[in-house]
Formats: sequence, structure tokens, C-alpha cells
Amino acid sequence: MLTNDTDPIVAIATAPGRGGIGVVRLSFGRAGEAAAQQAMRALCGQPLAPRHASYVPFVDANGEALDRGIALYFPAPHSYTGEHVLELQGHGGPIVLQLLLQRAIEVGGDFGLRLAEPGEFTRRAFLNDKLDLAQAEAVADLIEASTEAAARSAGRSLEGAFSREIHALVEDVITLRMLVEATLDFPEEEIDFLEAADARGKLVRIRERLERVLADARQGALLREGMSVVLAGQPNVGKSSLLNALAGAELAIVTPIAGTTRDKVAQTIQVEGIPLHIIDTAGLRETEDEVERIGIERTWVEIERANVVLHLLDARTGMTPDDESIAARFPHGVPVVRVLNKTDLAGAPAAVLGGDGNAREVNLSAKTGDGISLLRDELLKIAGWQAGAESVYLARERHLIALRAAREHLALAAEHASQQSQVLDLFAEELRLAQDSLNAITGEFTSDDLLGVIFSRFCIGK
Repeated sequence: MLTNDTDPIVAIATAPGRGGIGVVRLSFGRAGEAAAQQAMRALCGQPLAPRHASYVPFVDANGEALDRGIALYFPAPHSYTGEHVLELQGHGGPIVLQLLLQRAIEVGGDFGLRLAEPGEFTRRAFLNDKLDLAQAEAVADLIEASTEAAARSAGRSLEGAFSREIHALVEDVITLRMLVEATLDFPEEEIDFLEAADARGKLVRIRERLERVLADARQGALLREGMSVVLAGQPNVGKSSLLNALAGAELAIVTPIAGTTRDKVAQTIQVEGIPLHIIDTAGLRETEDEVERIGIERTWVEIERANVVLHLLDARTGMTPDDESIAARFPHGVPVVRVLNKTDLAGAPAAVLGGDGNAREVNLSAKTGDGISLLRDELLKIAGWQAGAESVYLARERHLIALRAAREHLALAAEHASQQSQVLDLFAEELRLAQDSLNAITGEFTSDDLLGVIFSRFCIGK
């Protein structure tokens, strides 16, 4: 962000459109209490008692009421941003809110009030130590949560559950660093450091704790991002029927005519709170039809992007040479589940069978629904989901990257500690790098560029 983080700012804090209530929020930054008092008198016609809801008119320059509603004044530092904050809660009509916003900017001209950028209120909360960076990100994640489980996990992150785990890890690393660096500072002391201080044992416990945090963070990231599942296979094997069965609704057209699906059909469903982005695609085959050919090209694009590919087969024929050709083109390393559909016609029971390589097989009937629950369970296994993980907090990809970096540094530290020569200076350096990686999660060691990227994705007014 190129703007000053201490400018007075204002924004509409409620979603665009009509609603019962609309909120205009002002944070006064460096302008402080004097500007807040001036704004209250100009906008509400009177001073306001701190943290007290006052029903007042919101007035224009001539003293006439633009609207009537609730005004709340939060003096610094006891506010969301840590600055003096004024919230005006009126009727949620777009015109009313715009008039109130324009009036606030007019009043704030004397002290440099400007429109807030996306996420700037929460950025102020972070910069003023009201939230750490992981908690600030949880604000946006809570707003954007697409499932109940994601919302609950974002709430836990906002309350500080994730941050407390990171802080505990950092404290453990700092304690170990102190012991190592004390030994480096006083080499004349004839102490077998690694044995007397139990450095190896402390490092083992730190690494074990980090693995637990990383496992929870992986599940949290899964709740936030979901998993892309592409249905692929020859025409008329039941891909659209399977999409409808998984979604529990008639989303895709189903006919006995091969090639009915010409373009992708996408739907997000929930399984144990995890968003699964199911994508039905055109059947894969050689064709002279230009429209169908374009649809097949798009199918391969979606397969390249997939987290999981469901390769649908007809249970009556099994894996044919054409299916073998299709499977050979699947991206390396992407989990593949072979779904043998139409078991109702083949007279086979629903079942999960071990496949070769990284592929597993699920026998089911999309038409009758028999075996659909088995497929859902298989997708959860691929995702690495653990049932009953109530302690999960929402996490982002950058958190996982930082945790993996910390894990790598701690592994290198363990190597240095285990050497006969005990390379303590390298041991200490790897511990420092691990600490920096962990601190990046909560924002104690974070570049301004990263902050700009994170908060630019927030809602305006939040």
C-alpha cells in the first residue's frame, strides 16, 4: 500500500446492496480525539458517550437529517483498530449510505480523512497490536467461509488458537537458542552442552510439536481451499449422473446419448465440512464434432488442474484399451480413483478395492446411489481428513509454507547437533531461521510487501 497507515479513513462496512442496516465506519488515525469530537458534532449534532449506543440523527451541512440511527464511539486504544473509531449504523439503502459517506468525507476534509482501502481497518488492528497477522487473516476467512466447519475453524483462528500454538513453538525454539548461544559465548566452560542441557531431547520435542501443528494446519487449509475433483472418462459412463448423485440435485443433463456434456459443469458440495469442487467434463473420445472437440480440450485442462481425478468406467466392461489410453495421459502424482459405475446393471455389489499404483477402485451405482458414501469416504482419505478434528484452525498456503520451512531448518539443526564435532554455530543458525519462519505466520517477521498482498484481498470497510 502506498498510503499512510496513520491517515484518518472512512468506508461503508456493510456489503453492497440493500439491507436492513448499513454501517459507515471511521477510524481517525493520527488526527486523534480532536478530529473524532469534530466529526461527532458535525455528523450527529452532539458529542457521544464512549462505548454507548446513542440514537441520533445523521445530519447534513444544513443540520437536516439524512437518516436516523445508532452512533457508537470507541476511544483509543479500546477499539477494533486501536485508534479512535466512530460507527454510524443507519438504514441499509445504497443511496442513504453514499450520502452519509460523502458527508463524512466533507466533514473530514479539515483533518485529511480519506476513503479506506480494502482491508485497511484490519491492517490498522494488526499494526496497532490488536490482532496478530494470523488472526487478521482469520477475519477475512470467517467472512469468506463456505461451510459451517470452515466458519468454526476461522473463528478459532480469530480467537487466537493457531497463534497460541505458533507462539508456544517460538518460545521453545528461543529457549533452545539461548542454551546453544550461551555455550558459544562461553566456550571456556567445560560443559558437555548437548548432554547437560538435553538439547537433543528439547529439539526432538519441538519437532514433534511442529508436526502436530502442521497436521492441523493442513486440515485447516483443506477446509479453507477445498479440493478440486474432476470426473473424467469416456462418453456415457455416467459422469453427469455421478455429479448429480454427489450433489444431491439434478445439475447436469443425463441422457443415453453419448456426448451430451459438451462443456464443464461445476458444483461445490460439502463432505464433513470440506468443500469439494466437483467438475463434470465432456467425455473423452476421438470426434469430428468441433464443439465436442473443444469441450474435450477443456476437459484435459481441468484434469491438469485437479487435486483428484475420478476416472469413470462402465462396471460391465471394466478397463478397456481406450480407458488405458486415457489413464496414461493423467498427470503424474495426481491421485486417481477408478469409479466402476453402473453396478446395478452389472449385478456387482458396491465396494472399495485396492488398485495398482496410486489408483484405487470404487464400485458404485450413480443411478441408485449405492456406493456413493464409499466414494465420499475415499475422497476424505485422499484429502487426509481426520474425523472429529474439532481443534482444527483455518490456515492458508503461506502458513503451510512457513511451517514446512521451519521443519526443514529444525531437521538441519538436528543433523548439526548429532555430528561428533557438534557444529554449534550452524545449529544456532538453523534454530534462528526456524524461529523466523514461525514468526512470519503471526507477522512478527514479515515484509511490507506481503502485508500489502494479504490485506488487499479483504473487503473494503474491513
